[in-house]
Amino acid sequence: MTTDIARPVAKLDHAHLTSKGRAMFVGHYAASLAAKAIEPRAPLWTYVIGAQLIDIGWGGLVMAGVEKVRIDESLPGSSLDLFHMPYTHSLPAVIAWSLAAAVLVRMGLKLPWRAAVFVGLAVFSHWVLDLVVHRPDLELWFGGEKVGFGLWNYPVPEQAVEIGLIALGAAAWAWLRGRNGQALWPVLLFVAVLVAVQIIAMVMPGGGDTAGLGATAVAIYLVIGLIAWAVDRNKPAA
Repeated sequence: MTTDIARPVAKLDHAHLTSKGRAMFVGHYAASLAAKAIEPRAPLWTYVIGAQLIDIGWGGLVMAGVEKVRIDESLPGSSLDLFHMPYTHSLPAVIAWSLAAAVLVRMGLKLPWRAAVFVGLAVFSHWVLDLVVHRPDLELWFGGEKVGFGLWNYPVPEQAVEIGLIALGAAAWAWLRGRNGQALWPVLLFVAVLVAVQIIAMVMPGGGDTAGLGATAVAIYLVIGLIAWAVDRNKPAA
């Protein structure tokens, strides 16, 4: 990273290894589980990767020094100042990422259009949830006004919202599997993995530079996507 970073990044906050409080992490996967319940023809991993596609891109661009982040320990809750991320977290960029994801899974995986649209919606859901939790760092247009409701500043309510979202998403997916006579263990296992990763993120020691910050973010999201593939290898519903 460039000299825009005043001091080493203590923890992976946006990827949710934070030194102060927690940022939205497992809450993003609630959209994946809900989408799977509503439109089961897309593999779970496409929804899981989709829900974090914006942050996967963010991690890569932070590694490349294109998008910028710095630590401000005076901030309540999350200590990350995400002051420059127009290519992943501006509203026009997120719309473009969402449309691209829908077209990619439609063409590459031959998914029905409805399933492809739901993958695109999973991508867009990331920005909607970030709007709730971020401080004003989400551009409404390139170089334009930045918005964010700032739930990060209140860690206990943020945690309650996050837990509630993942519980609702898991319940929806469990209901679908139960209705179809499928085992519930994939739901329990995947949610257990999310909880375990979140706990590890909260207690692990910090350290590392900004390139490591981005790399860790990308690695975590891809591994969770791989786990989603592993627990949902049955043939998609027709």
